[in-house]
Formats: sequence, structure tokens, C-alpha cells
Amino acid sequence: MLGLLLIIVLFIVFIAAKGIRIVRPFEKGLVERLGQFKRVANPGIHFIIPFLERMIKVDMREKLIDVPPQEVITKDNVIVTVDAVIYYEVADAFKVIYNVQNFQNAAVKLAQTNLRNVIGELELDQTLTSREQINTKLREVLDEATDKWGVRVTRVEIKKIDPPADIMEAMSKQMKAERMKRAAILEAEGYKQSQILKAEGDKTAAILKAEGEAEAVKRVAEAQRYKYITEAEGQAKAIVSVFTAIHEGKPTSDLIAIRYLEALKEIADGKATKIFLPFEASSVLASIGAMAELFKTSRPEEEER
Repeated sequence: MLGLLLIIVLFIVFIAAKGIRIVRPFEKGLVERLGQFKRVANPGIHFIIPFLERMIKVDMREKLIDVPPQEVITKDNVIVTVDAVIYYEVADAFKVIYNVQNFQNAAVKLAQTNLRNVIGELELDQTLTSREQINTKLREVLDEATDKWGVRVTRVEIKKIDPPADIMEAMSKQMKAERMKRAAILEAEGYKQSQILKAEGDKTAAILKAEGEAEAVKRVAEAQRYKYITEAEGQAKAIVSVFTAIHEGKPTSDLIAIRYLEALKEIADGKATKIFLPFEASSVLASIGAMAELFKTSRPEEEER
């Protein structure tokens, strides 16, 4: 009897152990009873009916799918080898189990097909320089297609795009030619700029030189003008002083005649070939005649003495 009771206890423990399920924090459980979906089990400890119910666990973490390299034809009929990776996460555990049989295999095939469609719309140069555009477009297409599977495609990355060897060689030559062309253009632009700067410098120097010379001429002219004005003012003051002195001294006609004679003597100086007659020549000559008469009258008086 004791043995039977022990067997029953062990059976109950075994059945209880079979019915305990632990769902981890990054998982969700789908409970089926006799082949029919019953409920979703969140993280934690759950009990199911052994032999009647079963739990399918779904990993909700972000996962990676490596798309195998494949040959794709571009719009300009160039065959390139493309390798990509897909990052996705499960949004609905029910759909990813019951709406698609093998999600990863289906996602790889879907990615390969859409990769051909996307790259087939681009030429080779666009394919090599528009990886971000290809990634975005492919992610949008895959995300829309996998929505009914309860999966959200977070991003798609193109790892590499390899054109054929002859195309790579031609592209290398083209890039080298482009670099040489840019170098020649930059050199020509630099020479042109240097010549322009040199011409502008010469022009500025010539303008500054001309302005300096003009300023020098102007200052010399102003100095000469100031000199002439100062001399003229000095002469005018001298004339005024002489004129004033003469009038204040009240000179006689005899004195004036003597000063005229002295002036004429200095003008002649024994070297003169011309005779200068002042405007008042008649009065001067009359004064000279009067002086001569004066001398004649004075001589007989001296002889009588």
C-alpha cells in the first residue's frame, strides 16, 4: 500500500513538472490545447495541462538574417555581386508562428527578389554611390511585405557591391583621369587667380603712385603759391612803408631829382646799351636844368670873391 502511494506521489510530481513552463523576459509563449490556440503567455511561470496542452516559445529579440551574395543586373546591363544583411524583430508572436512556415527562409528569398528589383532600376554609378537609398527602399519594401507575418524589419544594410574586374579597372582609369582633370583645373584656376591678383596689385600700385605724384605736385604748387603770396605781401608792406616814409618826410623836387639820377646811374653802371627815361622825364629834366643854372650862378660869385 505504501509503495502504491509513493508511485502515485511520484506520478503527480512528474505530471506537475511536465506542466510547469518558464517564459524568459525576451520571450512570449503560445499555448495550444489539442491543436487549438488558447492564449499568449507573457514572461514568468505558467502551468499547462500535460499531454493536452503545449507551449511554443517565440524569441522577441532583434535578429539578423545574412542574405547570401547574389548576382544582380543593373539598369545599364552590368552584372554586380551584392551581399546584404537584414535586421528584424518579432512584433506579433501569433502571426510569426501561424502565418508563415519558415520566416527566415521566406525573408531571405523575399530580400533577394526585391534586391534585384531595386538595383535593376539603377545604373552602375548610381548603385555604387546610392547605398543609403538602396537600404532605405529595400527596408520599406520588406517591412511592408513582412507586416502580415508579424515581423518588423528595422534596417537593411548592403555589405558590399562588387562589379566585374574589367569594370573595376575601367572605373579606376576613369577616376584617375577625373583626378588629373581636377588637378589641371585647380592649377589653371590658381594661375588665373594669381595673375588677377598680380594685375590688381599693379593697378593699385600705379593708382597709389599717381595719387602720390599728384599730391606732391599739389603741395609744391601750394608751397609756391604761399611763397609768392608772402613775398607779394612783404613787398606791398615795404612799398606802403616807403610811401608812408616819403610822404611823412615831405621830400623836395631837388631831392627827388637827385634820387632819380642815382637810380639812373645804377641802371647804366657803364654797361647799359639802352637809355631809360621815366614817365616824368620833362619835370626831371627841368629840375636838372634848374640845378645847372644854380651851379652857374654860384660860380661867378665865387670868382668875384
